[in-house]
Amino acid sequence: MIVSNKISTIFLQIILSILLIFGIGACQVKNESAKDTLPYYNSPDFTPLWFSTKKEAAKEITHTIADFNFKDQTGQIFSRSNLKGKIHVADFFFTACGSICPKMTTQLLQVQSTFKNDPMVLILSYSVTPWLDSVSRLRRFAERRKINASQWHLLTGNKSEIYKLARQSYFAEETTGYNKDSIEFLHTEHLILVDSDGRIRGLYNGTLALETERLIHDIKVLELEP
Repeated sequence: MIVSNKISTIFLQIILSILLIFGIGACQVKNESAKDTLPYYNSPDFTPLWFSTKKEAAKEITHTIADFNFKDQTGQIFSRSNLKGKIHVADFFFTACGSICPKMTTQLLQVQSTFKNDPMVLILSYSVTPWLDSVSRLRRFAERRKINASQWHLLTGNKSEIYKLARQSYFAEETTGYNKDSIEFLHTEHLILVDSDGRIRGLYNGTLALETERLIHDIKVLELEP
């Protein structure tokens, strides 16, 4: 009887070990899969929505970045049409900023460096003080920081249009800023990742190196989407 009980105990331990191995394997597969897909964001509360294909997402995700027309640091008009087929990262800054903006610029320079030979990836930095940030001022800012004008566009234009685009298209201040108007100053550390269909796919703290690493990883994930 004792021998029989020992055999039963050993058999049970073997079964449990096998189940544990398969369970860990399943979790690893699930986690690896999760790393290789990104959610969609359809509202300023940034509730993540997951879809297995772009076709499914197109049926459910109604929010995309609205049309716009602004000038970049070269004096050229840059619009929503220039983003066709491109992945882009957006942020909102001003050249006189001495707090979070320099940190964000440093992190975005890392993004620029990573994708310097990749025409599919653009960076858009919208000025939140466009009445001060003229084309010539943006050009000097870009030259000092070695910003590549073909990949990274510093944009200026009508204040109310920029603020509306920031808050209602990019959800730059999340829910708290969605209904604010252009009278209330816009200042945020967020970087927003947008796919080639104009849909928001990620939100990051632009002052943190670890968040920038996550952003770079996610851009690469988007580039591999079918």
